[in-house]
Amino acid sequence: MYHRFGENDYPSTNIRVEQLKEHIQELTSGKYNVMRLDDMMAALQKGEKLPNRSVAITIDDAFVSVFNVGWPMFKEAGLPVTLFMSAGPVDQGQFDYMTWDQIRQMAAEGADIQGHSLNHSHLPLLSTKQAFAEIEEDHARIAEELGKTPTLFAYPYGETSKEIMNYVQELGYKAAFGQHSGAMTPMHNQFYLPRFPVNERYGEFDRFKMSINAVGLPATDYLPMDPLLYATGPKSENNPPHIGFTLPADLKRANELACYHSQVGKIEDMQRIGSRRIELRFDEKFQKGRTRVNCTLPAGDNRWYWYGMQFFTK
Repeated sequence: MYHRFGENDYPSTNIRVEQLKEHIQELTSGKYNVMRLDDMMAALQKGEKLPNRSVAITIDDAFVSVFNVGWPMFKEAGLPVTLFMSAGPVDQGQFDYMTWDQIRQMAAEGADIQGHSLNHSHLPLLSTKQAFAEIEEDHARIAEELGKTPTLFAYPYGETSKEIMNYVQELGYKAAFGQHSGAMTPMHNQFYLPRFPVNERYGEFDRFKMSINAVGLPATDYLPMDPLLYATGPKSENNPPHIGFTLPADLKRANELACYHSQVGKIEDMQRIGSRRIELRFDEKFQKGRTRVNCTLPAGDNRWYWYGMQFFTK
């Protein structure tokens, strides 16, 4: 997941041009099956097995550097991309966003354009009515301007709730994505799928290569179902969350699984129930804002199984 290209004043969301050149060189080395994300999701949801090292490239927000810098480089290399766009800043003509004509040109040249909420709001902080309107109006504007209804959605900041996920599905989207690191599998919640964020820090070549070689952790029975937590009040009973999943019986080196909390580091209270069930427990409530939990396990051939979760506490 990218945002800006060659905008070095924004290191937390930017990728430097020299970094992108390295990424493209690796992606076009012949080791990877780079697909349009909509094609990837259609295949997965039909139960088709994807080729090894299948990768999709996504970009959020529709900053003008996508059109001026990133897309020309991907296009020249023959690499498909998916742009998750917020229609509001484009409608308002914000100076650092693309225009509709530029977005239409990208679509005509092969880019996949999908939904990202109207004004890029923190959806869980809005009322239910406001959050639903943000999603629905963006969906309608993209269809109106491009003549194609978006089928995939990305939550701004990766923040969502079970209620918002259900609405995205009811609106007709086929899958939706967060901003938590990890490789996806068909067993994941299809309306809160992971992506590896890439910026100047996490876009250095070794980290990038590790990300695009990651393998989805083949687990099932994931808990919790709702990534929205509460700091206080009666709903705060769900904070800290009880996190759990079940590993397949034939997974090699399962005893080497390690999990990490973005605020406190390695999670020491990792309970194994039988030989397959993993439960994570926490003594302290998750703090307000975003918290990420990552679990990794060696997958062989210098690759890692990687399962990520993101929670938002309000």
